[in-house]
Amino acid sequence: MIICRVIGDVVSTIKNKEFTGKKIMIVQPLDLEDKAEGDAFLALDSVQAGVGDRVLVMREGGSARIVFDNNNIPVQAVITAIIDGIDLKSD
Repeated sequence: MIICRVIGDVVSTIKNKEFTGKKIMIVQPLDLEDKAEGDAFLALDSVQAGVGDRVLVMREGGSARIVFDNNNIPVQAVITAIIDGIDLKSD
């Protein structure tokens, strides 16, 4: 799983029928200091996330399809949680 921030959404009037009723979001991976790390990518939302939310993203197609209980959905990444906070313990 990857920590990301939702930076936008995708509006599409014509899309795969399996995406009907689902939001496609643009997410930016973050490091543990909340700084952008790597390239942004698309993720299907399963938790009603919004722009600006810090989220947990599962980026593996097979596991992503389990979240939607649909083996036919063509998805590689899915938003699985909205993060309220992260506690890092230092030694």
